[in-house]
Amino acid sequence: MHKTVVINAVGVSPNVLGPSTPRLKAFAERGAQASITPVLPAVTCTVQATYLTGSYPAEHGIVGNGWYFRDECEVKFWRQSNQLVQRPKIWEAARTIDPEFTCANLFWWYNMYSSVDYAVTPRPMYPADGRKIPDIYTQPADLRPMLQTALGQFPLFEFWGPNTSIRSTEWIANAAKQVEHRYHPTLTLIYLPHLDYCLQRHGPDPNQVAADVQALDAFCGDLIDFYEAQGAHIIILSEYGITAVSRPVHLNRRLREHGFVAVREELGRELLDAGASTAFVVADHQLAHVYVNDRSRIGDVRALLEQTEGVAEVLDDAGKRAAQLDHPRSGELIAIAAPDAWFTYYYWLDERRAPDFARTVDIHRKPGYDPVELFLDPQLRYPNVKVGLTLLKKQLGFRYLLDIIPLDAALVRGSHGRVTSAPGDGPLCITNKAPLLDRTTLPATDVYDLILRHLTVEHGVRAQAAEVRA
Repeated sequence: MHKTVVINAVGVSPNVLGPSTPRLKAFAERGAQASITPVLPAVTCTVQATYLTGSYPAEHGIVGNGWYFRDECEVKFWRQSNQLVQRPKIWEAARTIDPEFTCANLFWWYNMYSSVDYAVTPRPMYPADGRKIPDIYTQPADLRPMLQTALGQFPLFEFWGPNTSIRSTEWIANAAKQVEHRYHPTLTLIYLPHLDYCLQRHGPDPNQVAADVQALDAFCGDLIDFYEAQGAHIIILSEYGITAVSRPVHLNRRLREHGFVAVREELGRELLDAGASTAFVVADHQLAHVYVNDRSRIGDVRALLEQTEGVAEVLDDAGKRAAQLDHPRSGELIAIAAPDAWFTYYYWLDERRAPDFARTVDIHRKPGYDPVELFLDPQLRYPNVKVGLTLLKKQLGFRYLLDIIPLDAALVRGSHGRVTSAPGDGPLCITNKAPLLDRTTLPATDVYDLILRHLTVEHGVRAQAAEVRA
């Protein structure tokens, strides 16, 4: 098989390519480029599972970055076990073709306990005293100390949150090089997250994001040079494009005002009580799964949401089937935002009753995705002093609450999740092997076959891969 590298440069769309991306433009000009038709929802976990299985969410089961676990009556986001993906993965298909094939996965999601040969993914430590310590999970286990000795501790707090920076992308890129030097995998999957941050903060405004785009372009160029020196076939792709938004839509508040959402009071704060609610939503960017525990009220819930400003469409069973999103993990209904809107998880009606984690970076406790975690609360007069004092408490071994995140959803200027109508706003793929990409538009499910073609063009490969995928 041919050595192949897939670089997932999040947020890169045809409209992003321009004067700030000389390396990516040059790579496209000497290879081939196509727009990818995304799946619904166009969010990280769903799209990555689609690329790696060649199947739709209705088949692989990853219906969003999180969903309602009905058997536990809990909303869970950012799970890590690969066992949640319910279809065979591309590396499993490749291994049936060539038993000597190996795969390295650098930070693509669902990377724990998978059948890849080499895995690196964020995995913080959570001691009993309440601290959150940056760390990684690796397969094999001895790769973890090797990487952290060579590269330092993974900069988790610059991977997500108000302190995000290019350092996390730099660490991942350098880790990929270390894995290449040590193991020489046949297929390497690399996740570069940097543009996700600035584009959600500022939207696709070239004046606001030019420096970040240039920084990502430089790291892509460096990886292109590195892997081309290894003789690799290289694919650069993205999961989605990020478009401008100006309207946060609070669907859980809307449902609560009409008696559908139940909350539990704890220490004067309110927690969403999903199991006790007649209906609630799990918000994920521009898509929301609407779970209706009392199915006799589905029609009432649908009518209410369809009348809500900022909701473009509400999918019922037929709509979910048409969107290839009819999976048991999906909500009874699915709400899709208008192009300039996105959905919050907010369910409280009084900010004083918001849960304590609402003002923190807490991706696991919040019952929905929260891009406001990318911002420092502008009402804090001295945010650096606040952070410094909190970190001092941490160093002294005290419990602490880093409550620095605002509750102003209007700060968010970019989002994704709905299927964009203009190809220039959506995801793309670029390859240095032009004959292997013979179309200008590629369905997201066909990325699987594109990667296989780069691995090998031998007769019969696609048929064998189709058998494994089925």
